[in-house]
Amino acid sequence: MPNAVAINVGANTTLPGFRGPVFPDGSFEYIPIPEREPAAEPLPTYADLNLSTDVPADVRDTAVHLDPEFAEYPECEAYTYGDEHAVKAGPLSDLSAGDYALFYATLSTAGDPADWMAPEWGAYLIGAFRLDRDPVTDYAALGSDERPRFANNAHVKRETVDAAVLLSGDPDESRLLDRAVPLSSRTAGADPNRLVTDLSADSGKGPWWRRPLRFDATATAELLDVVDSGTVDRCFAD
Repeated sequence: MPNAVAINVGANTTLPGFRGPVFPDGSFEYIPIPEREPAAEPLPTYADLNLSTDVPADVRDTAVHLDPEFAEYPECEAYTYGDEHAVKAGPLSDLSAGDYALFYATLSTAGDPADWMAPEWGAYLIGAFRLDRDPVTDYAALGSDERPRFANNAHVKRETVDAAVLLSGDPDESRLLDRAVPLSSRTAGADPNRLVTDLSADSGKGPWWRRPLRFDATATAELLDVVDSGTVDRCFAD
C-alpha cells in the first residue's frame, strides 16, 4: 500500500506577492512562483500562462518557476517536480515508485465562501502524482535515455541543475485536481482540519501549512478516497 507526502507549492504573499484564487464551487487556479535563478533556456512568463487571475502589470512578463509541472497545464509536458531544499527533498526522497507526492497551495477565497471554506485564505490540496519510478537524487547519474522525461522541469532548465530530488508522475495516475480539497478549517486558514491533525504525522501546530505532511499507508488510502470522492465534509471532525 502506498504512502504519501504533501508539500506546499505555488504563488503566495511573499512570491510573487499574491495567491491563486479558490472559488465557492471548489475550482481554483494554480499559479506558480517566479523563477529566481538564471536559466539555460527561455522560460514561460505569467503572461504565457493565460491566467484568469488579474496578474499585476509589473509581474506579467516575469519568468515563472513552473514546478510542479502538470501535463494538462499551459507550457507543461509531463508530471515532474524538483526541489533543492532539504526540508522538502528529504521526505520526498523517502518515497518509492507507487507512492504519492501530493501538492497543496495557500489560496485566497474568491467571492462569498462556501460553508467548507476558510473565510479569507486556506491551504488546499491541488494536485497529485503517483510516482512511476523511485525519486531521482542524482540527476548527473541519469543515463541519456532517462533524462528526457525531466527535460521540461524548471530545475533542469536552470544553468546549473540544482534539484536534490526529482519526481516523475505516472501520466495515467497523476493530475492537477479539478476541485481543491481543504486542509484548513472552516473558520481560519491557519487552523488545520482533520486531514492534517488526524491523518498526517504533523501536529498541526504553528505554521503547518509551510511544512511537508507525511501520510502512512492507511492515512493515504483515506486521503485519496476523500480526494477522489470530492466529499469535503469528510475533511472536518464536526
